[in-house]
Amino acid sequence: MDKTMQTIAGLMAVAARTAPKARGEDFIEIKIISGPETIKLGDDMINYGKENGYTNFDRDGENVKSSDAVILLSLKEATHLGLNCGACGFATCSAMQKSVNKGPEFTGPICAWRLVDLGIALGSAVKTASILNADNRIMYRIGVIAIRNNLISGEVAIGIPLSATGKNIYFDR
Repeated sequence: MDKTMQTIAGLMAVAARTAPKARGEDFIEIKIISGPETIKLGDDMINYGKENGYTNFDRDGENVKSSDAVILLSLKEATHLGLNCGACGFATCSAMQKSVNKGPEFTGPICAWRLVDLGIALGSAVKTASILNADNRIMYRIGVIAIRNNLISGEVAIGIPLSATGKNIYFDR
């Protein structure tokens, strides 16, 4: 089953890579982890939650430890589109670009349209998993620890754990 889940993760990565992106510019980073890396990631999620008093890092960490693979997606050095649309919360793209804020988990601000790109890539990836009947769930908490552990680089990251069991481990938790 491990090889099958690796294949599914690879196909999900293809779906994320080829997903439509604003201006056709790709700032999405993708990495697949499995085996001992998923166990360490899950343990580190649990520890982070305990150390910081955050709920559900433990629950999601246990899910990651029980997963066959995890696909990580991030936005790395995404430039703005120059639309001056204000969707990021700033009046102009140049004002947004000047205001770098390293938060406790992610770095921002980020052009809203680049975040839409990440969302479309995530949707394409999980659609592929669904077509192939692989249980999955989009988890922001995975991204927090993936960046902290240098598993993937970027300003914001999200993870998708994969499992193939008789019951979806990511629901009814």
